Amino acid sequence: MKLRSFTYYRWLFLFLAAGLCLIPLWATFVGGFKATGDLRTNALGLPKQWVFDNYLSILQGSRFWQMLGNSAIIALFTVLLTLIVSSMAAFTLAHLRFAGKRWIANYLTLGLTFPFATAVLPVFIRVRDLGLLDSLWGVILPQIAFNLSFSIVLLRGFFQELPKELFEAAFIDGCSYSKIFLQIVLPLSRPILATVGVLSLVGSWNNFLLPLVMINRDTLYPWPLGIMQYQGEYGTDWGKVLAFVSLTILPAVGFYLLAQKQIIAGLTSGAVKG
Repeated sequence: MKLRSFTYYRWLFLFLAAGLCLIPLWATFVGGFKATGDLRTNALGLPKQWVFDNYLSILQGSRFWQMLGNSAIIALFTVLLTLIVSSMAAFTLAHLRFAGKRWIANYLTLGLTFPFATAVLPVFIRVRDLGLLDSLWGVILPQIAFNLSFSIVLLRGFFQELPKELFEAAFIDGCSYSKIFLQIVLPLSRPILATVGVLSLVGSWNNFLLPLVMINRDTLYPWPLGIMQYQGEYGTDWGKVLAFVSLTILPAVGFYLLAQKQIIAGLTSGAVKG
């Protein structure tokens, strides 16, 4: 009886949690089919009159696809470079011995406590000094830098859990550290690499503050900055804003759903143990 009661409350809690997550998505998607007046009086219900022009005007315009392409380029390079740098650094911290190793690991862990908003000004000055303002690299490189702490901590914990017998056998066969990393560690680390990749992708795709600070040319805007084109001096076209958001979050949600098994496997395979 106690077990049935526990199962009931567990499913009830899961349904409530799912509802809290799905209601905003539902309101955003359906809100894209509503006129402004309907949104004010009927935020969560079905539209009284379906306004398909909100979605069609966005999909038929070249501006939307341009911003989507910019976001895709930023996210692609952010994910690839984050995976390359963080995996090599995590392998070094997990399996090589050198002076200051523990200090570096603690320093990276400390970096998890500092959000980007606290470093906007120094990052802006550094990007300006490098001549990368108003370019996609001015967004990509800071995103990579702020992803590294979390990514290295996750990957290092996973690498430390790999069987030491594999490395001992590889050393006996004459493998170098680079071959061990490329031929043994990376193939065994696909779940945690997928986890880091998806988290980096979603973070990059939804980043608003960094592109706002670094980019001035509207031809380089990623999709989060595209919302501003529907905000006027005296009002905001909320129907098109919600339609725009619905269309742009679909790629990230779809990719997350496709890779959710890999994410769960990565997070539950000793990845956070260190």
